[in-house]
Amino acid sequence: TMMRAQLHCLCLLTLYLTAGYGQERKFSGPLKPMTFSIFEGQEPSQVIFQFKANPPAVTFKLTGETDGIFQIQPDGLLYHNKALDRETRAVHKLQVSTLDAYGATVEGPVPITIEVKDINDNRPTFLQPNYEGSVRQNSRPGSNIGTFIGHDMDEENTANSVLVYKIVDQIPKLPKEGLFLVQTYSGVVQLAGQSLKKQDTPQYNLTIEVSDKDFKTLCHVEINVIDINDQIPIFEKSDYGNLTLAEDTAVGSTILTIQATDTDEPFTGSSKILYRIIQGDSEGRLGIDTDPHTNAGYVIIKKPLDFETVAVHNIVFQAENPEPLVSGVNYNTSSSAKFKLIVTDVNEAPQFSQRIYQEKIREDVAVGTKVGNVTAKDPENLDISYSLRDNTRGWLKIDPVTGEIFTTAPLDREAESLYRVQVMATEVGGSSQSSIASFHLTLLDVNDNPPRLAKEYTGLFLCHPLHQEGTLIFEVTDDDQWSLSSPRFSYSLVSESSRNDWEVSRVNGTHAKLSTKHTNFEEGLYSVPIRINDGGRPPLEGVVSLPGIILAVVFIRIKKSEGKDTVESAQASEAQPLRN
Repeated sequence: TMMRAQLHCLCLLTLYLTAGYGQERKFSGPLKPMTFSIFEGQEPSQVIFQFKANPPAVTFKLTGETDGIFQIQPDGLLYHNKALDRETRAVHKLQVSTLDAYGATVEGPVPITIEVKDINDNRPTFLQPNYEGSVRQNSRPGSNIGTFIGHDMDEENTANSVLVYKIVDQIPKLPKEGLFLVQTYSGVVQLAGQSLKKQDTPQYNLTIEVSDKDFKTLCHVEINVIDINDQIPIFEKSDYGNLTLAEDTAVGSTILTIQATDTDEPFTGSSKILYRIIQGDSEGRLGIDTDPHTNAGYVIIKKPLDFETVAVHNIVFQAENPEPLVSGVNYNTSSSAKFKLIVTDVNEAPQFSQRIYQEKIREDVAVGTKVGNVTAKDPENLDISYSLRDNTRGWLKIDPVTGEIFTTAPLDREAESLYRVQVMATEVGGSSQSSIASFHLTLLDVNDNPPRLAKEYTGLFLCHPLHQEGTLIFEVTDDDQWSLSSPRFSYSLVSESSRNDWEVSRVNGTHAKLSTKHTNFEEGLYSVPIRINDGGRPPLEGVVSLPGIILAVVFIRIKKSEGKDTVESAQASEAQPLRN
């Protein structure tokens, strides 16, 4: 007991020296909400406070953001067993409760707040060890180059986190030292002593120090001096003379090389040269490509030349930089040159207004109906004669003078729904050059085909005697174009006498069935004509029966043999099309 009392006193003394006071500057007392301030980084096993329990409480319990650091002894002694770190957690929210001998809560939980006080235990840092900046040559002293910000994890707005910047080295020290400065507290690097010339020194390396009251850190900054665009491109000559070309010179041909020079820093936007045509090519028939290494300009043909449109091009070239010129410097006549392009005439083939002509017409139009028109123009304004090629069915003709196209025979969509021909335009006179275009005529359907059987039905039979009604399923089609929905065929029997023995009915859009109405049939050969209506506009009908032709007549042969049923002409092309 004496040893424990001595330890308790030692802990209280340590608390006084290192942990500070609680809210009421006491080291022990009853359980109530309290706040303690403790400096980070202190040695572990530091006593914070001695709580006193009121009966029947016999022990204490600690919960909350202990982080494995804070503990409480059964007698209420609150302490921390590890050093605190404000940068990990600045405030710990704890709860203390008292328990009776059975573990039941007597008081609490009561909130206890631990505020961790900052000490300067973090070195200033930069986000990266090396930085790059740039300054344009001839910039005035005081021009900003960049801001290089350090960071300190210690508590903000305290002496521990105040950072100070300074330049500790400049390489090279030409033309002198102190060419740059850094703002003491902001980290802004500026040009200090004088303007710089890229030709003198293109690059400087600075070492910048950032420090707080105890620590310092270095970073390296590479500053590049950037050339400014204060020189204009100058053509090697102002007149590139005359050039004569035929109008059929191939697109993509290089017809001229031009050259200008720029004394700004090579391979930069200040010295790169872009050429453009500012006069004499309003239709954009020419283009200029620049060699990135030599700045030579290659004049090429982008679009076909046309003697009939422009026979002489008085071209003016302009040489410019992609980088804007500095204030006070402007392009002048030294940056321009002229050139005359003379285009000669070539006899060219007629040119159609389009490569493919398309028209639509009903298939039942009268012979001689105009179905379309083509037009071509000769560049030399010669007359043109039109003719047709690949007119395989002989359905069309063309007026050789006007290009109008007419029908010469009845059209039939079922034979060919898209009729294609070629139209030739030929010069009249000259070298009789010609060109070809396509004419596509789409035939629109007209209901001009009656319904018919989709296939041949032969050798159909029923066994005699019939024991139940027999049925034949047959398929119907129509050569006209069907709509998106299925065809609407309707069916009826042609003969009045047949209606007493047979009946016909629709199964679906393309199938129907012929059925017997009774079983009292004599053996023999039966022909049952059926009328089919296609429901079109106008409606057309077809009778699927041609006397004596098995293909178009439904024949049913029933024969009785002694002791069993037999079928005359037993071979059939349909597998049991009739059944009973």
